[in-house]
Order: sequence, then structure tokens, then C-alpha cells
Amino acid sequence: MRQGKASKIARLAGVAVAAGMLAAGLALPAVGGAGVAIIGASDGLDLKPAELPEPPLAEKTTVLDANGHPIAQFWDVYREVVPLRQVADVMKTAIISIEDDRFYEHGAIDLEGTMRALARNLQSGGVSQGGSTITQQYVKQVLLNTAVTKKEKEKALEATYGRKLNELRFAMGVEQKYTKDQILEKYLNIAYFGAGANGIEAAAKRFFGVHASRITLWQAATLAGAVQLPTATDPEGGRKNRQRLLERRDVVLDRMRELGKITPQQAAEAKSKKLGYKGTPLPGNCTASPYPYFCVYVREEFLRDPAFGRTEEDNARLLYRGGLTIRTTLDPRMQAAAEKAIKKHVHASDNPVASEALVQPGTGMIKAMAASRGYGTSARRHEMSYNIVADTGHGGLGGFQAGSTFKTFTLITALEQGMKIDDGFSVGDGYRATGYSAFTNCKGENVGDPTHTVTNDEGSPGFKSLRTGTWQSVNTFFMELERRVGLCDTVRTARSLGIKRADGRKLQEYETFTLGINEMDPVTVANAYAAIAARGKYCAPMAITQVTAQDGEVTDFRSKCRQALDPEVADAAAHILSGVFTKGTMRAVGGIGRDAAGKTGTNDDQSSAWFAGFTPDLAGAVSIGDPRGAIAHKLNGVTIGGRYYGAVFGATIPGPIWNDTMMAALRGVNATSFTPIDSARFGGCGQNCPSDRPAPGDGEGGDGPAAPTVQ
Repeated sequence: MRQGKASKIARLAGVAVAAGMLAAGLALPAVGGAGVAIIGASDGLDLKPAELPEPPLAEKTTVLDANGHPIAQFWDVYREVVPLRQVADVMKTAIISIEDDRFYEHGAIDLEGTMRALARNLQSGGVSQGGSTITQQYVKQVLLNTAVTKKEKEKALEATYGRKLNELRFAMGVEQKYTKDQILEKYLNIAYFGAGANGIEAAAKRFFGVHASRITLWQAATLAGAVQLPTATDPEGGRKNRQRLLERRDVVLDRMRELGKITPQQAAEAKSKKLGYKGTPLPGNCTASPYPYFCVYVREEFLRDPAFGRTEEDNARLLYRGGLTIRTTLDPRMQAAAEKAIKKHVHASDNPVASEALVQPGTGMIKAMAASRGYGTSARRHEMSYNIVADTGHGGLGGFQAGSTFKTFTLITALEQGMKIDDGFSVGDGYRATGYSAFTNCKGENVGDPTHTVTNDEGSPGFKSLRTGTWQSVNTFFMELERRVGLCDTVRTARSLGIKRADGRKLQEYETFTLGINEMDPVTVANAYAAIAARGKYCAPMAITQVTAQDGEVTDFRSKCRQALDPEVADAAAHILSGVFTKGTMRAVGGIGRDAAGKTGTNDDQSSAWFAGFTPDLAGAVSIGDPRGAIAHKLNGVTIGGRYYGAVFGATIPGPIWNDTMMAALRGVNATSFTPIDSARFGGCGQNCPSDRPAPGDGEGGDGPAAPTVQ
């Protein structure tokens, strides 16, 4: 209810009278030790209204998917601010009845309550009783919530007349600035009710699983009773606390009855109710999100991005207390496609873990992040305690060696240096560097080890071109190709596409770089392949598109992109990689019924396996490995997804997961074709290469491994 001008003047007049009476009270003869405090405070008594600094309340941050639906919340003070009209009338009545029954009649202080408390305090020799109005309580809560350091918090709670006088000045200012309804709304939103619930909306949900607008009489009395001693009556504290809360509820009901706000029958009926505390879990943090791995990625991205604050501590304060609304790139439909595909092939109870990331070419937007295990700390539920889909900078750990997915970077380097798709050379079953100077890293150091032999597991020797060598994933061919184009140039190509180790360390630049010796994460690999799909346009991985501040200010974020590859080189690479589905290691699995390209990856003795691929519209990378230690726990003689595998290759599990994901994720999306290869520059047949493209219906291929080749 809003007061008219006459009413506000009357209230301010009441404040002036109250100030005079309080000053007179403070001048009474000292009793015991209280005299010094009283005299000290009255020496500089200045009871003029003061402006209360009111920073925004600490409020939860909500994370939305790309469609605007909530997917996660972050908070260290759980609060949902609601307007007074969204609070049940019975709740307003209950809180006023027990905390300040003359709230709408007095000004900043209640004369009767204040003088009564003053007399009691003088008798006790200290501050033993308060006479605080709801306005004064609001001021106290603002000062407490504003305090950051321990010293500031102690000062906001210290039992001195100086603090009470300071609060009174602020209360007078608040009464000048706001209507009674506005003050009540602010108080209900700032008050702590216990059980981690700040504000009436959070309390209603936490205690009873309802909105503040749906609170009933007995629920309102319970919450009104909790405000006075929220710690002692915190129902999460055990049976004694709950009994105290029940007793406080009945005190509130009695007071409402005494004031004529409810009938004796209503009071009796409400008292007959049990406490009714539900302890509804407070939503928030990534373990409660339906998309926990993406949630962790968003959290870590926000904490480390200088766009949100000068330090990580500043960012954390903003994220957990700032009441932001963060819109993200996650596509629920694509996420569901990834989750379903993984679940089809890998069980949560399996020792090996499969993970997948989907990225949009040309934007870097992460559309999905999924894994075969849930996120959390429950061993019983086979959960992961880190982000297996991402790097250490986004909550990950160490990743798995990427295997032959790295051969793509050597292929691209060869195309950049002028090789045509049918250029090649003959190779044998084994490969040794001709000397330590055969390979040179980017520091100019010789790293070729002539004592180490790289072999082709069942790979065939003979002449291999860029096309056939890639389709068959021949190790010895790519070792020699890397020597010819240069190890450092290959590393530079990979770096230009955003390749970096999942553990944050420097890339290992040895001659086996092309065989994928570096540990990677699916987001990084998927994003690198997305750049090829975008005709060489690399965009940094992106999860956050918009942040709306508590005051409604909106900040939009754009993709950070650059041209990493010659578009025609990217087209040529896509042309060759598309043959992996029709003539290479994925032939037994088949295509997806639209233009697609990719590369399988299997590490030594099947320590881990990968598939990375793309269409012009979506890129993805799938990895599988044992988090207990991929080298010690290889993918040989294992049962995964209820099926026994003698050996797991890139086309055995990761490839089928990728195919199933893409067909579902792109269902209803018009198929886009790759840009034809420039045959004058790279050879081949340009636009007349139907045999190199997946035929319609290839998506119905089997789930078994491809023909025996090194992948």
C-alpha cells in the first residue's frame, strides 16, 4: 500500500519526536557499565536522515541454453528477488505481526518498542534487547550483506549504541526514500530464513517446494518464525532445531490471533500441521545441471575471461553473487543426439569412457559436450570428478593421445606446400629416420631417432598418394610425408587450428607428432576440424554469447575468428577426408547421407581411439580411453557397451558414435555441400567426383570395425 504525502509527513514528524525521546533516554543517569557507552554515543548525537548505500543484493546467476531455457545456476548466496505482488498476503501479514506489528503506523522507529528495549538495556547494563522495526532490520541486513571482510562483518553486528544510532540514521533515510510497501519488499528479499535460503522466494522453495505467492498460513508462520534466529531454527541442523522452529511457528500464530489477523480456529488448524519442511535441494552448480560438462566449461571460461573482471576473484564474485543471466551456445537437440549415441555404444559402468564435443564451423560455438559417465563424485554412479570433454583450463585433466587424427595436419601442410592429391611415394612396412637431423622441431633441434622403427599394423607397402595414404591411414607414409614437408611446419599448421595439449603443457615436437602422440580433448580437436569445414576460417571455441547484468544491461559476445588456412587448401583437405567414409577406414561403417569428412585415430596397441569429422554445418570429435591410465589399461580384450572387442579402433566405437550423433543432430537441417576442389591446382576431378562422396543411404552402415588398417 502506498502512502500519501500527508501520511509521509506524519511519519517523518514521528521520527523527529522519536529522535528527541531517544536523545532524552540516552541522557539518563548511567547504570553500571552502560553509562560510558551511552555518554560516548550521545556526545556526537546526530539524528538526521542518512542515505543508505544499497548495492545490488547478492543473487544467483542463471545459465541458459541457446534457446533461452535454464540449464544451470551459480551462487554462494542463494536468493531470487521477487516483487511484493508475488508474495502471498498471508506471508506479509505473518512477518509484520511477529516482527513489527505497527509497521504501517510508525516511522523509522517504533517509540513503544524502542523505549521498552532501552529501559531493559539500562537495567541489564548492556544491549540485551532490541526494538528494531522492519526498516531498521532491513538497514542492518544491507550493512551486513555489504560487509566483505571479517572485520566489516563484526562491525555490522557489534552490540553498541553507536551502531544502533548509525542504523537509525539510515532507517530515517530509508523511510524518506521509500514507501512502506517498498521497504517490506526489500526486507523480504534480503532476510535470511535458514537452510541456505536468502529471501522469501528461495525460502518458500527450500522449505516447502512452492513459490512465495503460494504460501499458506502455517507455512507463512513457519517462515516468519525463522527470521529471528535462522541458525538456531535451521531445520537442516537436526531435530532440536526443527522443534525450535515448530515452537516459533506457533508463537507467530498466537501473535496473529492476538492481533485479530486470524481466527482462533485458523490458528488451531495451522498448529495441528506438522513442520512440513521438505528440504528441496537448492538448484545450482554443475552437479545439478542436466549438462554438467558444458556447465563446467562455462564456469571456467567465465572465471578466466578478463572481459568479466580484472582477476579471477573478481569474476568469481560476479558469477556467484552478481545475479547474471548467461546465454550460451548449447543446443539441447544436438546435446541429446550426442548423449543418445554415446549411451548406445558405451555404458557408464564400463571402465573406458567415451566423450564427444560438437562445434559449429565458422563460429566456434560449442553445441554439445557429452560423456558416457555422469559428472560428480559418486563412485556408485560411476561419475567423473573432472571435465573429460575439455582441457585443464576448462576443468579437464589430461586427455588422451589423439592418434592419427593428427595426420590431417600433415596432409594440410603438404597441400599448402603445393602437393597434389595424387602426388605420393612408395613406402615399406617400417620406417626409421635416416638420422637425428631427419626431423627438426621449431626450436631448430634435431629430434629424428634412427633407432626407433614405426610400423604399419597390417598396412600394405607400396606407392601411396595423399589420397590413398590418408584413406588407409598408413603410418610409414605420413612419417615420410612429415619429413618432406617439415616437422615444424606441421606443428605450425596444427597450432594455427588451435591445437594445444589438454594438460596445458607445450606440444611434444617429435617425429611421431603426425601419429598423434600429444594428449588432446574433444573440444579442441572438434574445433580444429571445424576450421577445415569453414574453409580454413578458425574461430576460438565459444560457449557464452550474451550476459545480462542484474540491472538489465546486456553484453553480447562475438566469435573470435581468423583465416588460418587458404580456403582452397581446406577444400582439398575436405575432399580427401571425405573419402575416408567411402574408400578408407570408415568404409565398413558408412557415411551419414550428406557430405561429410573425417579421420579415424587409434594409438599404439589401442591405448585410446578417436574419430574427428565434419560436415559444412557441424564438426565433432569422439574419444574413448580408460581414465585409470590409457597406457596401462588398453582397449584390447574389453567389453564395452555390453559387447566384447578384441581390439578397439577409431572406426570401431568412436566412428559409429560420431555417425549416430550427426544423423540425429542434423535431422531436419538442409544438407550443405563441400566446395569442390580446385582441380587445376590440386588435381583430381573437381566437381565431377561423385565416387568420392558418401552415397545416400551410407548412413545405414554397420557398427563393426573397418578393414584391418593402421588408423
